[in-house]
Amino acid sequence: MEDNDNNVEMWKIKKLIKNLEAARGNGTSMISLILPPKGQISQVQKMLSDEYGTASNIKSRVNRLSVLGAITSVQQRLKLYSKVPDNGLVVYCGTIVTDEGKEKKVNIDFEPFRAINTSLYLCDNKFHTEALSSLLEDDSKFGFIVMDGNGTLFGTLCGNAREVLHKFSVDLPKKHGRGGQSAVRFARLRMEKRHNYVRKVAEEAVRLFISSDKVNVKGLILAGSADFKTELGQSDMFDGRLQEKIIKTVDVSYGGENGFNQAIELSAEALANVKFIQEKGLIQSFFDEISQDTGKYCFGVVDTMKALELGAVETLILWENLDINRFELKNPTTDEIDVKFLRPDQEGDASHFVDESTNTDLETVDKTLMLEWLANNYKDYGTTLEIVTDRSQEGSQFCKGFGGIGGVLRYRVDFAAMDWEDHVFDDEDLEDYF
Repeated sequence: MEDNDNNVEMWKIKKLIKNLEAARGNGTSMISLILPPKGQISQVQKMLSDEYGTASNIKSRVNRLSVLGAITSVQQRLKLYSKVPDNGLVVYCGTIVTDEGKEKKVNIDFEPFRAINTSLYLCDNKFHTEALSSLLEDDSKFGFIVMDGNGTLFGTLCGNAREVLHKFSVDLPKKHGRGGQSAVRFARLRMEKRHNYVRKVAEEAVRLFISSDKVNVKGLILAGSADFKTELGQSDMFDGRLQEKIIKTVDVSYGGENGFNQAIELSAEALANVKFIQEKGLIQSFFDEISQDTGKYCFGVVDTMKALELGAVETLILWENLDINRFELKNPTTDEIDVKFLRPDQEGDASHFVDESTNTDLETVDKTLMLEWLANNYKDYGTTLEIVTDRSQEGSQFCKGFGGIGGVLRYRVDFAAMDWEDHVFDDEDLEDYF
């Protein structure tokens, strides 16, 4: 669940960065301010007061007023916070020029979903978003078990940070041809010690990679120079929850830390594909529901919104570039609000903005990107939101064939019957039945 929330937050940051990068203003009236988690609001307020004094000397009257206005806006925003939030604080304030050439004030302040360890203050003709890209880096943690005949190392990799959790050495008897009649006994002792070694590794793996009965890593890499790693992966002693998380088994030339570094290099491609594979699996499960005709699926805007209203959607799947807008339209005569979802080509059709019964023009109260609206409200419908790309074959098929919007349902929903119930019959329709 936490992973899903992070993915949604990352999509929001991506969209924010895209909008901020496209914004341009006149002069240097666009302020970018980022405070790290342990920053001091009072220090920043003092710095802004000094900046205000300096900006008062700008010769160009228009630029001076814009800069002073932006600094005042930042100061007002900071007054809303008694201290810097746990993950830091990001503030963007300034006057931008819209596509129509009109000036528009922008004031954005938020606490990022992940700690941002950057300090920034810039006054420019554009917003600086470089520091936000660190929030888009995947922070999934992967576990490594590097195992050979001399010992085992347990480690984790998160982004570019690697950490050795635990390591121990072992002294196993080697194969030999001596012993005469005792050769069988030596072989048995040797196998017994190998078995105990594999058991110890399996127990340590549970201690390090399972906490509160949950696996605390996204995937597991088994590495080693002998066949110990394969033996461990297939052993009944190895916890089933960890077995499910094995992404790859790699052969390395060394044990210990050198083997750990080599295992990271050899598994880099597999780790990069984890998200890609998960996405493919998610869309494939959606296709499986359709091919088996379980009725536990929906696609298209109308059916998906109906299923959401029923609370029937278990997993809502949306394409990251879904280009549909949500309109709230108000009838000025009756004050009724009607919600419509329109594609850009439908927005040019005036009939969507007229009340059919009274022929009254409807007022647009709100226009929001559907994906953005659902990203902010999906929890109200008791569903999990998955935002997918069209880079995989399954993703491309989902976007082109199903409109980039669909869901897996908790129970079967008969949309055809719902359409039948919604239909209002008049007397002329009923005459056909008699």
